Amino acid sequence: MMSLKIGRRALGLSALAAAPARAQSWPEKPIRLVVPFPPGGSTDVLARRIGEKLTVALGQPVLVENRPGAGGTTGADAVAKSAPDGHTLLMGVTGSNAIAVSLFRNLPYHPVRDFAPVTRVISAPLVLVAHPSMNVTDVAGYVAAAKAAPNAVTYGTPGNGTSMHLTGVMFANATGTQLTHVPYRGTAQMTTDLIAARLVSSFADMLVTMPLIRDGQLRALAVTSPQRHPMLPQVPTMQEAGLAGFSATSWQGVFAPAGTPTPVVARLHEEIAKIMALPEVKDSFASQGFIVEAVGPAEFAPFVAAETAKWAEVVRAGNVSLD
Repeated sequence: MMSLKIGRRALGLSALAAAPARAQSWPEKPIRLVVPFPPGGSTDVLARRIGEKLTVALGQPVLVENRPGAGGTTGADAVAKSAPDGHTLLMGVTGSNAIAVSLFRNLPYHPVRDFAPVTRVISAPLVLVAHPSMNVTDVAGYVAAAKAAPNAVTYGTPGNGTSMHLTGVMFANATGTQLTHVPYRGTAQMTTDLIAARLVSSFADMLVTMPLIRDGQLRALAVTSPQRHPMLPQVPTMQEAGLAGFSATSWQGVFAPAGTPTPVVARLHEEIAKIMALPEVKDSFASQGFIVEAVGPAEFAPFVAAETAKWAEVVRAGNVSLD
């Protein structure tokens, strides 16, 4: 019996010793960085910029693999089920790694349990825009118009379950208003209808709406981040407009499968932080309205947990479901 106990203890110690050894030899082969969307979007572009420079830093090819489907959940699921050895990573977003678990009853992964957050690299607020025909210039006026005519105020989004849709739900709950959600299949037609006043408002992507705001075709009423945005310094936040605690940002970050060795996660964060600090990377994404950052695992992990809980409450309150 004593020899069996000693054998088990030795086996346990050898397993503990093996983890640092594996981490020290990492990476041993090419790394896959999975993008859960088609090529060409901001997530894909970001992944390719990071992958290109990580290849040099790590001495192994970092290959971007597009695995689109089901709002980003197909690619996320593939990474969640991959070996936790640091050779498969995910470029995750708000939808795939915070919102989806509340929208799909049978999502095959959990955003908190099944991933090791590495670093949040960019984020951006939405902006509440209104067509000039609404004759409102601030959030108070928008709320007054919505209360005066319940369900008459429309807001367009790129689709059901998007962060734009759920931000509208959160806004309606916070203000006691009844808004009419008009989902589209993407941004292009929604924007066309908004300019033509077939819609009167949107919780919109800044990159898409900035030129329209500058040209006076749309009015920016508030941004959804806790701080004002440097590209719209004159536009107040929702909190400044009287909605205490209101915060909704779209973010993107790198994740590894749960169980990936801590030294590997730390090294990945260290190298990606250096990449995001490079002027050609930082300036490129900042010019598109993104807040460029390199938030590490110690802060990113509780952030993802908080985001998951926040959007779950919004989905529940709005009775939103995609299946």
